[in-house]
Amino acid sequence: MKIAPFVFLLLAHLGVAQSIRYDVSFPNAVHHEAEITLTVNQLPKQAAIFRMSRSSPGRYATHEFGKNVYNVRATDEQNQPLTVTRIDGDVYSVPNHKGMVKLSYTLFGNYPDGTYLGIDPQSIHLNMPATFMWIKGFDQRPIEVKFNLPADNMGVVATQLVPTSDRYTYTAPGLQYFMDSPIKIGKLAVKEWQRTNTDGKSITFRVALEAAVPDSTADGFAKKISRIVDQAKAVYGEFPRYDYGTYTFLASLNPYVRGDGMEHRNSTMIAVPIAFTGPERVLGVFAHEFFHCWNVERIRPKTLEPFNFEKSNMSYELWFAEGFTQYYGELLLVRAGFTPVDTYLYTLTSIVSGKQLTPGGTYFSPIDASCHAVFVDAGVSVDRTNYGNMFTSYYTYGAAVALALDLELRQRNLSLDAYMQAVWQRFGKPEQPYTVDGLQAELGKLTSPDFASQFFSKYIYGHEAIDYASLLTKAGLALKKAQEGKAWLGNVRYAETDKGLTLLSSTIRDTPLYKAGLDIDDMITSVAGQAVSKVTDLSTVLDQHKPGDTIQLAYLHRGEPKTTSVVLAENPAIAVLLYEKSSLSLTPAMQTFRDNWLGAKPVK
Repeated sequence: MKIAPFVFLLLAHLGVAQSIRYDVSFPNAVHHEAEITLTVNQLPKQAAIFRMSRSSPGRYATHEFGKNVYNVRATDEQNQPLTVTRIDGDVYSVPNHKGMVKLSYTLFGNYPDGTYLGIDPQSIHLNMPATFMWIKGFDQRPIEVKFNLPADNMGVVATQLVPTSDRYTYTAPGLQYFMDSPIKIGKLAVKEWQRTNTDGKSITFRVALEAAVPDSTADGFAKKISRIVDQAKAVYGEFPRYDYGTYTFLASLNPYVRGDGMEHRNSTMIAVPIAFTGPERVLGVFAHEFFHCWNVERIRPKTLEPFNFEKSNMSYELWFAEGFTQYYGELLLVRAGFTPVDTYLYTLTSIVSGKQLTPGGTYFSPIDASCHAVFVDAGVSVDRTNYGNMFTSYYTYGAAVALALDLELRQRNLSLDAYMQAVWQRFGKPEQPYTVDGLQAELGKLTSPDFASQFFSKYIYGHEAIDYASLLTKAGLALKKAQEGKAWLGNVRYAETDKGLTLLSSTIRDTPLYKAGLDIDDMITSVAGQAVSKVTDLSTVLDQHKPGDTIQLAYLHRGEPKTTSVVLAENPAIAVLLYEKSSLSLTPAMQTFRDNWLGAKPVK
């Protein structure tokens, strides 16, 4: 038995020896550079391959993080130089070594948001895939990172990484967790509160706020976030089991960041480039990203497991992962008392329009939209696309499906909350990745297999129109035409010129201009015989006609004069309105339905 302490010490030594260590310093932070050294030992006798990521948790398209890495070099245990060969734009090989490699590089970062990084003497803002090279084949090794900060940095740290006795050294159990753990270091006002989960364990919530505000304002803002946290928990009935008993909002609300919100397992990075004067305008971002700690971080699509840092990550289920979260992000603000019901109607109008009035929602399924995320999720391209005619955001599309399902379920004395709880218990709490079929099966258990099969066939695998008018009526909400009787050519952006109106955007299928054969870069010179050079000219002409009228339109295509007949349509714009403000009778049953849907939920 006396040998046991030695064995424990040996195992502890081996654990440290096999860890991966990063040392990060900022000698040129004023010019947005960091110096990073990655130390790996006990390597097999083969080429060590290091690389930057091309994707980031919470993003689905590729991002070329390797473009901001340079001065890559390597040394051995005696600090003797090793040969480094660049074998791809963001991949480096150290072909010959003796089991230990120190890879060093310079990193530039001046885009602080949820995806990239920002380096400044006063503020270190790091998204891990944009910051850290990693060695292939050693994802399970524990990771340690130590920061040597600029003199001007206040040194307050916010992260979901695991702290150590050294306030600037943190650890992670492996690569997946490390890459999912953003970090913010600087002048942060950290506000905390506790909640007790259903298992009796205490959870500490933190808002680490980077904003030029008094401490009392930071306190008040944290209290607002706590109300959102409580309403989100009420949807599921419990909080997740956060890995280290804490959840952190890394909140940068100042003019020096770029707009973004990015969810992570036990934290979220939110950056909003504003002077922090009215906190209510940013609360929706916090509600959306926090809801993700259930939906996406633990209720996880199988198509995203494990996350691949080397390529785009396509998923069939983003209509649920992002779209249902989008729905709840706005709904939670109503339930928490931040968004009045009549203001919420603008949100409902937007999501219903996204499904019913766009080609993407009319001719393509939400699964189709989800698969396209690898191109549109902050992806970069220089060529024109036809997205207006084939893509509707899976955020909006999924929210529209969530709204329909919620209202359908409430007519059956159920709710979308009950469905989310069922999905949480089946997939999220045990952390078993789900598929589209799995989501359908859970809806079938909650309702009936026939209802679930029909709903998924029509609205998930298919793209049938949804009868929102009858669904909204149950809550005393009316779906009305917003421009009834108004003649319309289509929603197009124009450039005003002396010769006419140049189309700056593609025309949309099924609209009068599309049917007439006009498209982007064409120039409309006259409508119904009247010259047009300003948008107001066009509006004046249209006001003189009604839907169904056939008019003549003259235009230039590549400089060549053309004429065509156009049949005007009625503007399809819609609006969701309160019964009581639309000369309609709001019944007690409608009011009860609305209150059960939009009212605050009990906090337990």
